[in-house]
Amino acid sequence: MADLQSERGRLLVKISRLYYEDGLNQQDIAKRFGMSRPHVSRMLATARDQGIVNITIRNPYSREQDVEQELVETFGILDAFVVDLEDHSEQKLLHQLGRSCAALLESVLKDNDIVGVMAGRTITAIAAELDYFARNGLQFTPLVGGWGSTGSSWYANANTMLFAEKMQSPYWLLHAPAVVVSQETRELLMKEPEIAAVLELARTCTVAVVGIGQVSKEATIVQSGYFGNADLNDVIQKGAVANVCASFLNIQGENIAFSAKTRMLGIDIEELRHHTNVIGVAGSQDKVEAITATLRGKWIDILVTDLETAQQVLAFHKNKS
Repeated sequence: MADLQSERGRLLVKISRLYYEDGLNQQDIAKRFGMSRPHVSRMLATARDQGIVNITIRNPYSREQDVEQELVETFGILDAFVVDLEDHSEQKLLHQLGRSCAALLESVLKDNDIVGVMAGRTITAIAAELDYFARNGLQFTPLVGGWGSTGSSWYANANTMLFAEKMQSPYWLLHAPAVVVSQETRELLMKEPEIAAVLELARTCTVAVVGIGQVSKEATIVQSGYFGNADLNDVIQKGAVANVCASFLNIQGENIAFSAKTRMLGIDIEELRHHTNVIGVAGSQDKVEAITATLRGKWIDILVTDLETAQQVLAFHKNKS
């Protein structure tokens, strides 16, 4: 006769087969055997502990995920998503980062989220890859003003509309430039009820999708024509290496003061840190310093980047700490 321990093992095997091979869920198994669902869960855990069940994960992404874990441990962020690319052309990079972040948003976005959207081609690529998934009460709002008509397909208002249209959700627009000619002009615009309302909504966003810009003439904010050479030289002299939202950061990730700040209409990165899940998306060698600075300052919660850039960020941080 089989002893009691053997019969317990027989039951563990039976429940394991029902769950892992036949596809029954824990509630179905509990009902079938007249036990509680937590008890089924404990039995499945016991089956794994005793070696009755061995779970093997075929992981074609182990290399990238090792780097993701190193980023999380090094910089103390919540998570990282790293993609390996065979083709490192700008278009392929944008496409893949956009696709990866779009998939991430399906897990991140919850009912009633207020989503802040930045300007930039990377953010446009995310919206382009996004497929509709059902969420109730979503709202989308830009985080900065416009960057000029020549960039109309990727400035914050356009990106906000594209995100909202894909998600079949309402959106707000900020009808003002990102940088104006004087502090007085900014103050007048900030008194406009519609502008003030959109900026206030942006300050309360629960999720923000932002790019990470380098500080150079190739930066999107500079190429737009709304941030001139004098403004660029000023932030460079003050040690800026990164641009996130309406903020500039030095190599240690500190949010620096700069003269154009009094002429900018948009959200300072510090305004997002108390209640917002900030997703930063960026890649390429020319953004290594900018990404490192942003991570050092703990300004983002999740980083989406490519493998080569991630490895360079880790090496740069180690060698330039």
